[in-house]
Amino acid sequence: MNSTTSLPLHLGGITPISALHPDIFQSHILALLDGPSLASLACVSSQLHALSTHDILWFNICSSTWPSLNHPRLQQIISTFPSGHRSFFSDSFPFPDLQPLKLDVNSCTLPTELIFAVDVYYQNQIIYSKVEELDTSSSWFLCSPFRVDLLDPKDSASTPVRYLGGSQDEAWLQHLEGNLSLSWIVINPTRKKAVNVSSRRAVSVQRHWLTGDVQVRFGTVTAGDEGRGSSRELVECGVVVTCCGKEGGEMHVREVCMVMEDMEGKGLNGKDSLVILEGVIEQGRRKGGEGNEGKVKFEEFQERKRGRKEENQRKERVLDLVCITVGVVGFVSFWSAILFK
Repeated sequence: MNSTTSLPLHLGGITPISALHPDIFQSHILALLDGPSLASLACVSSQLHALSTHDILWFNICSSTWPSLNHPRLQQIISTFPSGHRSFFSDSFPFPDLQPLKLDVNSCTLPTELIFAVDVYYQNQIIYSKVEELDTSSSWFLCSPFRVDLLDPKDSASTPVRYLGGSQDEAWLQHLEGNLSLSWIVINPTRKKAVNVSSRRAVSVQRHWLTGDVQVRFGTVTAGDEGRGSSRELVECGVVVTCCGKEGGEMHVREVCMVMEDMEGKGLNGKDSLVILEGVIEQGRRKGGEGNEGKVKFEEFQERKRGRKEENQRKERVLDLVCITVGVVGFVSFWSAILFK
């Protein structure tokens, strides 16, 4: 007579989680999950929460999601976050929520240093990665237009992507819009907080009018530091990835830069940009990190910019008309006084 070994019969013959060794459960099940799935699983029970909060799991998720985090200094900084890599993922994966900033501009302490962890992907494969450390304490930075350039003007980064154009140009630009993605994480090492200010997916792709280089734009629209109706009611944090190359050859990344603009298209200076970024980091509100919401918000922002520009032009025309009228009336009154004196 053959004998068989049966598993414990709990929950209708299903082996309970408690019957599995924690190391086996973590290495064979939890290690296969992505960040959102692991975070959702941690909410199911206290036992799963305890198993899902081990830092090695979140270290692997963060490192595979953002290769730039393998930088030694970033690893040291992330280890000081309240829950290590789990806190960093919670800060950096979702989109910032578009809510009015609750930040006292006059009393807030601006960061003296920011670190940017940037990763560019093509079809979800990394093609460019950079960590940039920025001293934000100098008076020159605070007063100058805010702009972060990751590449020197004479440098470029080669990629395994084939560069197309010519008769295929329109299809090529659409292809880049759908397959190129970017993550730009802003880290405040002092406050041990971070935020991802990229739209992930491109919001627009076009060729530069002069050089012909391809400019892929990513952008996040956030609440500004001024009230409703002002030029800084909303602010766009825009990142432009400029690509170049010869048709049929490899594509090069020639420029990766970030700027911040208000609703009139004016660039913010360093101090104003720090206030906005600090408000977004401190606010803590986040929304899901998937979908095409970034492009929708960008298009709404551009529409409001156009509306604001048209309104300003209308006001200028009215003002010009008033000035002309006043001038004509004054001219007529002057000569009337002379002629009938």
